[in-house]
Amino acid sequence: MDIFALIPQFGGLIWTIAAFVLALSVIVAIHEYGHYIVGRWSGIHADVFSIGFGPVLWSRVDRRGTQWQIAALPFGGYVKFAGDANAASGKDEEVMAAAEADPKRLRATMHGAPLWARAATVAAGPIFNFVLSIIVFAAVVATSGVSRDPLTVGDLRPLPVEARGLQVGDEVIGVNGVPVPSMEDAEAYATFIDGLPLEPLLDYTVRREGSQRVVPGAYLLPPLVSGVSPQSAAMGAGLEVDDVIIAVDGDPIFAFDQLKERVEGGDGAPLALRVWRGGDEIDVTLTPKRVDEPQRDGGFVTQWRIGIAGGLAFEPATETPGIGEALASGVQQTGRIIEGSLSGLAHMITGAISTCNLSGPIGIAQTSGAMASQGAQSFIWFIAVLSTAVGLLNLFPVPALDGGHLVFYAYEAVAGKPPSDRALRVLMSIGLATVLTLMVFALANDIFCP
Repeated sequence: MDIFALIPQFGGLIWTIAAFVLALSVIVAIHEYGHYIVGRWSGIHADVFSIGFGPVLWSRVDRRGTQWQIAALPFGGYVKFAGDANAASGKDEEVMAAAEADPKRLRATMHGAPLWARAATVAAGPIFNFVLSIIVFAAVVATSGVSRDPLTVGDLRPLPVEARGLQVGDEVIGVNGVPVPSMEDAEAYATFIDGLPLEPLLDYTVRREGSQRVVPGAYLLPPLVSGVSPQSAAMGAGLEVDDVIIAVDGDPIFAFDQLKERVEGGDGAPLALRVWRGGDEIDVTLTPKRVDEPQRDGGFVTQWRIGIAGGLAFEPATETPGIGEALASGVQQTGRIIEGSLSGLAHMITGAISTCNLSGPIGIAQTSGAMASQGAQSFIWFIAVLSTAVGLLNLFPVPALDGGHLVFYAYEAVAGKPPSDRALRVLMSIGLATVLTLMVFALANDIFCP
């Protein structure tokens, strides 16, 4: 195996590691701070707040007696509360025995606090991850804006077309005589796009300076690169945002659907692309990859993909949404990630899609570096996506994870007493073994999956 193939082309190993450590550190800090602050509010004392594991590189003790530290291995973190024997919140028998004689001291331990306080403290970590995601998604929507209705030309993209009748500020009310529906009506908009005639130039009915006129313009959805997916064939081939693909295997194209049809119908064969980039033409050869894509009905479809996103022939004008609208969008985006993750996991378990869809630390590091190379907004968006995934993973009912602890607390609430210490030790050992097995499996995917 060529181990250097694991190093992304966008900047080398150091850049990849730095982006990965930064992304993971932010997510871990938010997660652990959720545990810490809700524990503090609930009257549980934190002995240690650590970002990373292993040898301590820096530490300080605050006025409440909590040691804040950064450790050498930046692959996680933990809050060790009073009464905990380790980072997994195992019970320290000696500390708990000593605290039995002092009700105030006992109340300040993790294992002597009321059930509601322990449950709230444990649940706070994943919840803070979700809150981070919602805030980031909402902030991106607020700063980027939402498309104005009616569809309005905000800026003209550089395209290899001769006729350009559209101008900034034009309100596009029809294309080839068909009214343009609101982009918020996904079904009507998709029907409108599917009904466009496949012609290089279309007639746009626009409202300009209070009057309507018909002007020529490029096909509404040209084979334009508006985004490049990490670890994709397009990224490996060096495709860039604003590239326009004008030919596939020597055959001219002018619509994104033409490109999509050639990619999906090529059965994974290499494709020779002619790319228009800022007035110059370059030749690129790439090989599509098989991708399991989630569908609206919760299923998955396996397709050949090169890893690019398309866009309109012009940049739509946007307007700033209200705080409520932005937050609602953040909640919806976080919900979609959770739903897609659970659906993907279920389909992997049943064998409907490949288990290679599960990435490990190498894959996440590669994606971190790739997103960072595309700019701050892309990287911050990726942090939000990863934060949702981390929050969801920690809620799985596996001992040693937050979800496992919540299951123990649910049992205690129903049975009136916690599981025995012996049962907890056995279950925690099983949970830890499960987590380690999953990590090894994901790492193997990074190395051996195509």
